[in-house]
Amino acid sequence: MSKASTFSAPKGVPDYVPPQSAEFVAVRDGLTRAARLAGYGHIELPIFEDTALFARGVGESTDVVSKEMYTFADRGDRSVTLRPEGTAGVMRAVIEHNLDRGTLPVKVSYAGPFFRYERPQAGRYRQLQQVGVEAIGIDDPALDAEVIAIADAGFRSLGLDGFRLEITSLGDDTCRPQYRELLQEFLFALPLDEETRRRAEINPLRVLDDKREDVRAMTADAPLMLDHLSESCKAHFDEVLAHLDALGVPYVVNPRMVRGLDYYTKTTFEFVHDGLGAQSGIGGGGRYDGLMEQLGGQPLSGIGFGIGVDRTVLALAAEGKSVAPPARVDVFCVPMGAEAKGKLVAIAHQLRGSGIRVDLAYGNRGVKGSMKAADKSGAAFALVLGERELEEGVVVLKHLATGEQESVALDEVVGRLGTLVVS
Repeated sequence: MSKASTFSAPKGVPDYVPPQSAEFVAVRDGLTRAARLAGYGHIELPIFEDTALFARGVGESTDVVSKEMYTFADRGDRSVTLRPEGTAGVMRAVIEHNLDRGTLPVKVSYAGPFFRYERPQAGRYRQLQQVGVEAIGIDDPALDAEVIAIADAGFRSLGLDGFRLEITSLGDDTCRPQYRELLQEFLFALPLDEETRRRAEINPLRVLDDKREDVRAMTADAPLMLDHLSESCKAHFDEVLAHLDALGVPYVVNPRMVRGLDYYTKTTFEFVHDGLGAQSGIGGGGRYDGLMEQLGGQPLSGIGFGIGVDRTVLALAAEGKSVAPPARVDVFCVPMGAEAKGKLVAIAHQLRGSGIRVDLAYGNRGVKGSMKAADKSGAAFALVLGERELEEGVVVLKHLATGEQESVALDEVVGRLGTLVVS
């Protein structure tokens, strides 16, 4: 009988396992903390939604909808899709639960996996991890600046500094239709292939985002949205930049920026890190003033971002930095004998209840093997308990960095370690 084959993770889906997973958790939590400090409440979204939500919300002409979605029929023959992004799902939840009928803006943040069928490479995964925020219901340039500043603060809280913020305005209904005609007139005069010409008919802005060198060369002199903003959109954009200046958030205006989703209006931005090669974007977002109404809700505005946790981890590595805690536990317990193990299991439980991270040598291994495990855990202290210590009512507290040790009464060790670990 042949040996059963082993399994591997699906292609393009990264595993995060100890000890490297500590870096992933620290990055995700650091980015989320920045949103919490600005009053954004947590929202937990479904992993899959009605396919029509993304088709209507994200845009039929986008690569995300036309090429990259994981779509399938469920057992009730309903078409559902694994979420490729977060904003459409948040907007659906806000409408469904009447959050837009309360105090505005609705400010929420989320974290978790999203799914896109892309060609896997470093920083581009089919299951990608994101942290996102959305502020819905108020059109205020100061709110745009707050959202951008949250992302900037999140990166900087991790020690990341080799990134830049690129920003532009994509206008709105007061100027987009006129610009669309102008751009289409320019594009239709070019020798475009059939698929690109069809894209120019549906959403001409997307042609400016084409990565092919020949298309980029042909569109080098294309008219730019930033040069054709209405007075109201230009005033809005100027005010956003003024707020960013006041907040000390550095930026570069990039008039050729095009985001990969159709719903963006006015303020649009991306955080870029050149240490990541082709996949240089580590996060981005923008304003989406028509999306709620398009999904059946009120005509309210919104702005948000999505930050790639995977890419931020890679960006930190590119800068030679780490935010992972240096040790997985503070204290490691080394029992010698069954009675000692029972006592240390109880002490470990008490210490964990005090907020101290504790592990224990399981499996009846010897003292030498247990101390080796203590060193590998990164713990600062070891508790060693044997028959003699039990008779004397004490436990040996060993400082692993120096090798110094002291005997501490069993009923006082929790308090003693509480003082040592805190200090």
